[in-house]
Amino acid sequence: MSYTVYEPSVSRLQRCDLTVPGSNPKMFKKALLSDADFVFLDLEDSVATPDKIQARDNVIDGINDLDWKGANKTICVRINGLETGYWLDDVIQLVKYCGEKLDTILIPKVGVYDDIYMVECIINTLEIKHCLPKGSVRLECLIETALGMSNVDEIARKSVGSRLESMHFGVADYSASTRARTTNIGGLNENYPGDQWHSALTRMVVACRAYGLRPVDGPYGDIKDREGYILAAKRAAALGCTGKWAIHPSQIPLANEVFTPSKEEINTAERILDALYKASKAGQGAASLDGKMIDVASEKMAKNILETINTIEARKSKYEANYE
Repeated sequence: MSYTVYEPSVSRLQRCDLTVPGSNPKMFKKALLSDADFVFLDLEDSVATPDKIQARDNVIDGINDLDWKGANKTICVRINGLETGYWLDDVIQLVKYCGEKLDTILIPKVGVYDDIYMVECIINTLEIKHCLPKGSVRLECLIETALGMSNVDEIARKSVGSRLESMHFGVADYSASTRARTTNIGGLNENYPGDQWHSALTRMVVACRAYGLRPVDGPYGDIKDREGYILAAKRAAALGCTGKWAIHPSQIPLANEVFTPSKEEINTAERILDALYKASKAGQGAASLDGKMIDVASEKMAKNILETINTIEARKSKYEANYE
């Protein structure tokens, strides 16, 4: 193990990240009562230009009027892109009017670390101005351009100690930026031998895990393709993502199922730890389980699974306590 270790920035359950258009406040209450771990109210792509300002007002009211913490939801807002004339007022008004209740701000189309730094500097000033606890509003970012992906390691490395806590893979804009031959958001191209998003997603996951950030897989556009969504989520989970977006409520249970360890996985993890404990008592550094060698690395993988399920169970217990 290297002497240099970057601890997780913030530990949160993020199996499912439900996207909700800020221009449709009727959906806010449904999101609150859903089974999604995260909800992000959107001011960017899902909101038409004439509706941007009204959507911002809707979002501020929705954050203040609904009990997101009581429902055990992490509440996030995706602001408009830094190339637009909306994002600055998004940040200023969100922090001013609902900064005490807002968990994170999601920055779209981050290309370089300075994009994160600029937003963070503004939030620093706003927290002082409005007497908010230091660091109360955290940041997440979308890696969804060729520039962002080419700088993903530097963005993660320079963000150590900052407000940034996660990166999301924005496959739609990434496809457009790289001129990928597809029009299906998150879907596969039959002419490619495998998963054409594998390399990019892996690159982002490694950068995140190296520097203590959570990697989150983005949207799957075909809401009727249940099997396609599940397979995409399973590939993301296999690579190390903590969760995936749901752009429709029907995708919430699919994400939760994939990113929740199965009974078989939990049982295997417990048996691994038990076998290694017995081996250690016998003075052995490794053991055999079901005909396979297990060692310290196996122990770490098993503990990851049990840590995840313990976090899920704790969230469930807290939610039930709040709504009894």
